[in-house]
Order: sequence, then C-alpha cells, then structure tokens
Amino acid sequence: MSLIQLTIKGISYSQTQSGAYALVLSEMEGTRTLPIIIGAFEAQSIAIALETEIKPPRPLTHDLFKTFSDRFLITVKEVIIHKLVDGVFFSSLVCEKDGIEESIDTRTSDAIAIAIRFQAPIYTYENILEKAGVFLKIEEELSIKEAPSNSEVSLELEELTEKKEISFSDLSLEELNNRLDKAVDDENYEIAAKIRDEISKRS
Repeated sequence: MSLIQLTIKGISYSQTQSGAYALVLSEMEGTRTLPIIIGAFEAQSIAIALETEIKPPRPLTHDLFKTFSDRFLITVKEVIIHKLVDGVFFSSLVCEKDGIEESIDTRTSDAIAIAIRFQAPIYTYENILEKAGVFLKIEEELSIKEAPSNSEVSLELEELTEKKEISFSDLSLEELNNRLDKAVDDENYEIAAKIRDEISKRS
C-alpha cells in the first residue's frame, strides 16, 4: 500500500478532552486532514520545534534525542503512522546508522516532534486516512489556527494569570523584548509565544 505524505496544518485546544490539544495533519496532495489528540507537553514541544525565534535555555526531551542521535551518527529518515486501533494512532521512526535501517515503535506525538527536528517527512496509509481523515471544511469547528508561510505553528495560548490579563499591546517594544527574554529564561513558552506574536505585528 502506497504512503501518503502529510504536513502539519496546525494545533488547537481539543474540543473533546480537557487539557489536551488537537494536532492536525493534512495530506500534501489532497484536502483531507488527520486530527490527532496529543498532550500539552507534546504540543509545546512540536510548536517550539517549528518556532524560529524562541529557543529554550535547556533542551527539551526531543531536543536531547536529536543531540544524542547526531552524536552517534543516527538519522531519522521518516515517520510512518501505520495503524489506528480504537482511536489510538501507532507510529514508527525509520532510523538509519551506517547504512542499516531500523524501525522503532513510538507514540505518534513523539514521532512528529522528533521528525520536525530531523526535517524528516511524515507519512500514513490510505486506509488510515479513509478511516480517520476529515475534509478541510471542518477546520472552523476545530478552531485550527493556520501555520504561517514560514511554517511556524502557533497555539491559541492563554495567559497564566486568571485574575488580570496582560495587554501586551500597551507595552513598548523594549518592554516586550525584556519580557520575552524573561519568559524564555523562565521556560514559560506560552507567554513567550504571545509576546513574540505582538513583536512580529510591529515589525
């Protein structure tokens, strides 16, 4: 069965599971999308890997995997979402070292976070898209935020404080940059992404 290449369409809050996110993949040559429910950590890791302006001061788990693999000359060639059972996706990392390929079983969310760091393609099979794929017209119901042209993926993020929401539009560019540096140092990537978006608007 032929493989169908997928690309990351966006990430949104899950409408069905509290505290979870919906990672939406779309086929490269078609209109079907594949929504996958993932945890908050994986959603953050995927978003950070696609960001160009926010770098965590300490490596996340998937960054560590990439560094470890590079050190020992292991490459991830591709990710294949190969099975769907009771709503759970099963994936494999296809790795190579010294010309020898190995397929490693992995969670789909981890596989995609790693694939981004290796710039490896993501594939699935036709029968999985037929079973779980939806067409793009459902985007509005999923509240997907489109990935910009530079391939960054943004999450619809909330401020950490519930009592008083900070209005970044009222801050000067210097104040925004200072807050961005502090948010990254504190590993508060949700706030950092918000500030980064405000700075980008003024550029």
